[in-house]
Amino acid sequence: MPELPEVETTKRGIERHVTDAHILGVIAHSPKLRWPIPQNLNELLVGERIQSVRRRAKYLLLHLPKGCLIIHLGMSGSLRIAPANSAAKAHDRFEMILSSGILRLRDPRKFGAVLWTEEPVEEHRLIAPLGPEPFAAECNADYLFERSRGRSCSIKTFIMNAHIIVGVGNIYAAESLFAAGIHPQRAAGRISKKRYADLVEHIQRILKKAIAQGGTSLRDFVNEEGKPGYFSQELQVYGRAGEACTNCQSTLLNLTIGQRSSVYCAKCQR
Repeated sequence: MPELPEVETTKRGIERHVTDAHILGVIAHSPKLRWPIPQNLNELLVGERIQSVRRRAKYLLLHLPKGCLIIHLGMSGSLRIAPANSAAKAHDRFEMILSSGILRLRDPRKFGAVLWTEEPVEEHRLIAPLGPEPFAAECNADYLFERSRGRSCSIKTFIMNAHIIVGVGNIYAAESLFAAGIHPQRAAGRISKKRYADLVEHIQRILKKAIAQGGTSLRDFVNEEGKPGYFSQELQVYGRAGEACTNCQSTLLNLTIGQRSSVYCAKCQR
């Protein structure tokens, strides 16, 4: 599933193509994704100019004078920039014909979303409950320490909760906990402020590095040009169960936390 680095990579890739472009047409090849695509998007959007592109958590926000188009890539989606007059391909679910080309959402599993809002986007039902961005000033050791008090859930579950902090999906949670030396099953409420300071530092460092390398391509993710990300070459624990730890050479173990695979080193993570 595309996580924050992959969505940020997509945002940076498309914004130079779509910012200030005018919308000439809208086509929904699959009217229903995770939720139905609004039927009146052509009426709402044709002739409008895309003012800016922003990312909030895993949502891409295309701001227009009348409102905001909210796009989510789902489990296996990607946004592609295609030349004008090029034909749609299998799994292309939605496209906007722009003065600068075509923006297409390819989504094999149809778990993505294309929604429209005319209210302030921060008040939208999907956006309003979200926690701070991992790079925001308020996302620090003090914040995570206070939010974790009294919580018995695992630290991995805690940092993957988008109501606590956004963008730390399964891959980056596993990698950050390994870097910080924290066992993924340790109770969030039993971690010291100092260890939270280390964890925040590693979360930010790893996410920035993943963004710089275009995200992690394990199966489906590609950028706006159809190219994969390369952070998978940097993975220390994710997907490496049974292999040797890069720190101590112990065999990496796997357990299930919140129905997600969690690879860790029993010697390095406490």
